[in-house]
Amino acid sequence: MIAMKHLIAVMIVALMAMQGAFAQAPKYSNEFLSIGVGARGLAMSKAQVSSVNDVTSAYWNPAGLTGIRQDLQVAGQHAEYFAGIAKYDYVGLATKIDSNSAFGLSFIRFGVDDIPNTTDLIDQNGIVNYDRITSFSAADYAFMASYARKLGVPGLSVGGNAKVVYRQIGDMAQSGGFGLDVGAQYEYKGWRFGAMGHDITSTFNAWSFSLDSNTVAVFEATDNEIPQNGLEITLPKLVLGASREWIFKDRIGVLAEVSMDITTDGKRNVLIPGDPLSIDPNLGVELDYADIVYLRFGIGNFQRIKAEVGNYYEYTFQPNFGVGVHIKETVSVDYALTDIGDQSIALYSNVISLRVAINKKSG
Repeated sequence: MIAMKHLIAVMIVALMAMQGAFAQAPKYSNEFLSIGVGARGLAMSKAQVSSVNDVTSAYWNPAGLTGIRQDLQVAGQHAEYFAGIAKYDYVGLATKIDSNSAFGLSFIRFGVDDIPNTTDLIDQNGIVNYDRITSFSAADYAFMASYARKLGVPGLSVGGNAKVVYRQIGDMAQSGGFGLDVGAQYEYKGWRFGAMGHDITSTFNAWSFSLDSNTVAVFEATDNEIPQNGLEITLPKLVLGASREWIFKDRIGVLAEVSMDITTDGKRNVLIPGDPLSIDPNLGVELDYADIVYLRFGIGNFQRIKAEVGNYYEYTFQPNFGVGVHIKETVSVDYALTDIGDQSIALYSNVISLRVAINKKSG
């Protein structure tokens, strides 16, 4: 327990130091990396940092990769948001190196395709020509390489991600960045504790723009600001969590986890807002029968909003729901009814993820 406290203390000090160095960094940079992966985690409102132990650990907490029981796990997910306008895809694989260490690779894409480009809709003579409309994509990509290892302290595992982020807006703009994540899990007397530092050294995205003269002219004529090359900084975020599992009559299991996201980019509309730190709690519960059928619930995304009638504010939260089926610890199909992360008129999304585990043939 002392070792886990030391690790968390180091993370908090690093977060505060980086926040002070980049106090003017923008909010919500690289926000596509905050959506989550795997229907299990989304159904449990992202309460995963201490209990996750499969291939998706590379995203939630790479230390959990040491909990993989098979030689290889492969997972995939596809989801669409905003009536199919935006598409979100994830592919991951993880493998055991030996009894104490594991390695993983992950790929994430969030994109909007076939966006109409109307900058050439009207020619120099003022004539509208719809044949001059072209299309482009705006997409964000992340590639992560993960490593995890059990340490000499019983029950303690640590892990880390090295990630490359690439973002592109047609032929007009692109950026590249690199960042690091670190995580830890600790099991103590049936309890599991987790800590995850996202972008622990801050992630830097260098943007470059290449606008043609016609596009620049259209921007100027419509009083739009001409974008300039620059640097976007993603400040660190710390996630802390604790979980416990109970087994009843050797067939029915209950897992509950509570976690909190601690952001360092200034005041946010969350349950505990502050400057520079804001705290967003999440709660997830998973029920299972014989490790075959799973039922999941979660609540999170607490927000303070102004009431429609009256001069006062009220708090809202986002409920989530999911189910899963595991077949002989080889194939897992999970479903979540969730949302990308707001309480507005946006409809809930149906998310399905698949995980396949492979063991080497003996002999």
